[in-house]
Amino acid sequence: MRPLLIALLALLALPAAAQEIKLAAWNIAWLTTKPAGHPDLPSSLPTRTPEDFARLRVYADRLAADVVAIQEVDGPLAAARVFDATRWDFHFPAETDTQRAGFAWRRGLNVVRNPDVTALDLAPTARRSLRRGADITVRSGDGAPLRLLSVHLDGGCAQGSVRRPESRDCQNLGRQGEIIRDWIAERRREGVAFAVLGDFNRRMDRNDEFLATLTEAAPLARPTEGFANPCWARDGQARGFVDHILLGGPARDWMVRDSFRVLVYVERDQGLRQRISDHCPISVRLDPR
Repeated sequence: MRPLLIALLALLALPAAAQEIKLAAWNIAWLTTKPAGHPDLPSSLPTRTPEDFARLRVYADRLAADVVAIQEVDGPLAAARVFDATRWDFHFPAETDTQRAGFAWRRGLNVVRNPDVTALDLAPTARRSLRRGADITVRSGDGAPLRLLSVHLDGGCAQGSVRRPESRDCQNLGRQGEIIRDWIAERRREGVAFAVLGDFNRRMDRNDEFLATLTEAAPLARPTEGFANPCWARDGQARGFVDHILLGGPARDWMVRDSFRVLVYVERDQGLRQRISDHCPISVRLDPR
């Protein structure tokens, strides 16, 4: 028995092996605990019912991700309406906006909360600001660290020029692109694996100006490349993605082949878009060798 006990203790002393990480991004559309009629909410916003929250919890379980970059979420209390707080932990920027970009992750992962990327909020004193970036570092077992930035960028410039902007929204998006480019450049200098993920409010192709700004700092893998977005598609007419997961550094090589997924809602009633979300979760699996 003694040799067996020694062998078991030796196994327990070994470092935990690195495991695959399923990384997701999900804009949950005004997920808040604030009541209907609250001045921070649009007057036309429908109030979610217990049934709506139950639907969202089912989709969170079905997503089965390890880390989810979440957007339009009013902090940990709201997030816990969808992600069971006994199994998930949360991080949000230190701001008071109802629509925040943050993270939910499965308890047991080694997570470090990094300072907010405050520069992304180009209008910090506005009633509805342009939102900070949430920045964390994740480690699975004894694997290499993965730096993650959750973003929700300015809307209204899904395809316009950001280098010669003809609108305030495109000007703002161009400035936010430069800020993310600088964040990426710092990660490249550190030599760390990283991802920028969330709601970019931007459809990207290989020649996109916004994407070109980011790749000035480092090469990036974009799992949404070559795919159309089936979320709430009518008559099979899918659109381009505005939610993206951009992988850089060693993470480009960690992406598991053919692992990109879109979790499409089974509901087809367009009236439910705001009660569930007008965005579907997207995900990819990483193998941190």
